[in-house]
Amino acid sequence: MVLPFTNLNDDREQQYFADGITEDLTTDLSRLENMFVISRNTAFTYRNKPIDTKQIGCELGVRYVLEGSVRRSGNQLRINTQLIDAASDAHLWAERFDRDTGDLFALQNEITSCLANTLGVELIAAEAARRTEHPDALDYILRGRAAGLRPYSSANQREQIGLFEHALAHDPESVEAQSRLALLLVERVVSLMSDSATVDLERAEGLVARALAAKPRSAVAHFVKGRVLQAQKRWEEAIFEYESALALDRNLVGALHELGWCKLSTGSIEEAIPLAEQAIRLSPRDPDIGWRYLLIGTVHQLQSRTDEAIIWLEKGRSAMPAAPFHHSHLASAYALRGEPERAAAELAEAQRLAGKRPFSSIARLKATSHVWEVPQVQALAETTYFAGLRKAGMPEE
Repeated sequence: MVLPFTNLNDDREQQYFADGITEDLTTDLSRLENMFVISRNTAFTYRNKPIDTKQIGCELGVRYVLEGSVRRSGNQLRINTQLIDAASDAHLWAERFDRDTGDLFALQNEITSCLANTLGVELIAAEAARRTEHPDALDYILRGRAAGLRPYSSANQREQIGLFEHALAHDPESVEAQSRLALLLVERVVSLMSDSATVDLERAEGLVARALAAKPRSAVAHFVKGRVLQAQKRWEEAIFEYESALALDRNLVGALHELGWCKLSTGSIEEAIPLAEQAIRLSPRDPDIGWRYLLIGTVHQLQSRTDEAIIWLEKGRSAMPAAPFHHSHLASAYALRGEPERAAAELAEAQRLAGKRPFSSIARLKATSHVWEVPQVQALAETTYFAGLRKAGMPEE
């Protein structure tokens, strides 16, 4: 339950703002898969009353309570939030947002989106830690999602696939298990880790089709269908699915991010960075934030802003050191900047992480790419990314 946020000022306008945060956050959290959220009408009956979280947990059957406060000083607004375990009264997580006032409505949207995404991560981690002796489908789903919060690696990817396979074995009709397993199969293909890309994509396509047939308003399922279409290089259709997912859940930052890649892939390069930046703002502690940095770095690289590209690609490498593409793009960028030793080291790391196969030659990399199809983008990649990889030592064939 989201308790009514406390207004720590006498200003009535701030009370409206605090109530708006409470209502929007209740709505946004209710959109998360498997989330049961008490209605705002019930929550507001606890306004200005002494709060006993254990009693709330017993009365309403909730495991977690979120409380917060709003304080304004001049042009500065501070919002404090705490997530509490209703059974133990323990504080699990706390966050503070300091923002400049201005457009309060836009600020309210930004803060509630950040909170919803951050809380989604915290709640999944907390729930996955509640191990049961006889796990069911939901237990495996939560464990799989929690595993996805850990740093990216091929081993972690395999672990997640195994957990969602277990979930699906327990409940073959689970829309979430179908969708998330399909997503991981696609990710295995596009990260060049699949031993049979065709088989993985066909299975992912079938799983997400079943998920959408059962639950056509699932934002996650529409997002996953977009990933399947994107992997099949059907960019415009993928864009439609990502926009559909965002219409159902405005906080689905993965859809924002992949929409950015689709914009790049179709030649609308200037639209990519704002989408990645929006995803970062809405989920600044996202475990996948390294992919946002890669997208921004790639756009700068394609547009020959090599120094700017390196800044973002290095941030991406720090966030996801086991992802080979950060290293391959850095190899290219370092080579173009005249740093051959650093370029060679990054290329070797990309080859090691990916089992060398896709990064053994320019021809192999182009054949496995899911991005460089539109002539305009292909031409930019040829004079930047691929030119740099040649300088770094990657052979043509």
